[in-house]
Amino acid sequence: MSSDLYDAIVIGGGPSGATAADDLAQRGWKVLMLDRQGRTKPCGGAIPPRLIKDFHIPDHLLVAKVRCARMISPRSNKVDIHIDNGFVGMVDRDVFDEWLRERAHSHGAQRVKAIFEKITRDEDGVARVHFTQQQGNQEATLQSVRAKMIIGADGAKSEVARQTIAGYEKTKYVFAYHEIIKAPAQDPSHDPDRCDVYYQGQVSPDFYGWVFPHGNTMSVGTGSADKGFSLRSAVSHLRSVAGLSHVETLRKEGAPIPLKPLPKWDNNKDVVLTGDAAGVVAPASGEGIYYAMACGRMVADSVHLALTHKDPAYLQQARKHFLKLHGKVFWVLGIMQYFWYQNDRRRERFVTICEDRDVQQLTFESYMNKELVRKKPMAHVRIFFKDLAHLFGLART
Repeated sequence: MSSDLYDAIVIGGGPSGATAADDLAQRGWKVLMLDRQGRTKPCGGAIPPRLIKDFHIPDHLLVAKVRCARMISPRSNKVDIHIDNGFVGMVDRDVFDEWLRERAHSHGAQRVKAIFEKITRDEDGVARVHFTQQQGNQEATLQSVRAKMIIGADGAKSEVARQTIAGYEKTKYVFAYHEIIKAPAQDPSHDPDRCDVYYQGQVSPDFYGWVFPHGNTMSVGTGSADKGFSLRSAVSHLRSVAGLSHVETLRKEGAPIPLKPLPKWDNNKDVVLTGDAAGVVAPASGEGIYYAMACGRMVADSVHLALTHKDPAYLQQARKHFLKLHGKVFWVLGIMQYFWYQNDRRRERFVTICEDRDVQQLTFESYMNKELVRKKPMAHVRIFFKDLAHLFGLART
């Protein structure tokens, strides 16, 4: 295997890496995808209609179809936002991610269960990827292969990025933690078609907590950039206030999440990052699956061009294209998180703003379709003045 030369090696088989591997394999490139066993990222598992459509996700992968989002304020005021003429799909990440990996494999990408170790260079300058292959109960073996291009899709705190991208160590993170629990049977307080989002300082000082339905299970979690804040204690508190303390816990998972897209995704030669490794998680909402897969597709496009034209300058196009399409949304969400999530007084006003029909309609249209809504200028004007009223304390809460 050490003499094999791949057009592209994708290190990481999450939604972003699997998408990149799939797209490149379908274009006829020789692709190897490395993915480690037994790791599931803490994630609410929500995917919008745009993702289902763009990436051809079959209905059987959806364990729930959410048609309402309930926002809960520090004073426990509740605002229900109903999704008109649609739904948000919910997926179990272990099943969803494996399906994406198998789809890439079915289109020609080679799969190896392995732990990435390092990148070196042969005498001719071609990159060599070293990894420890995992083979069930058998003894792990150290392997290496050559690659024309390498895609780092190994998540937040990417080892690929640490070894190859200058300045990566300056990346800042929030930390997420959730518990997968059994869904309570016949409990009228928990609607299997509704997501509950808690904007309360006890649940998170700078983010939010969630209770998301997953068919027979539920995801209960939170996140924070405050290293002194106990996420486990917060989730325990959240389960208590949500009436879920008595329900069986199936597993617990935690992981870092990048705060914003990295300033550089490639090494100007043959390595490019994607997904969490590139920092494409939306501020305020923490949404990552759609942006990870969209990023994976853009990275695959840039690698395809770099291979076709034998020009690594094309690798820079992935970041430029992503920020052109989604940079403004990330900027708006970042400002929103910075201001509205600072304290419970502001969180209370934020939830109150969300009672407004204009806010609900524009927010969910943007979320469902992944584009800022521009066709209703007067609605934006009304929201602007309502925001000012809340900012200056002129509106009632």
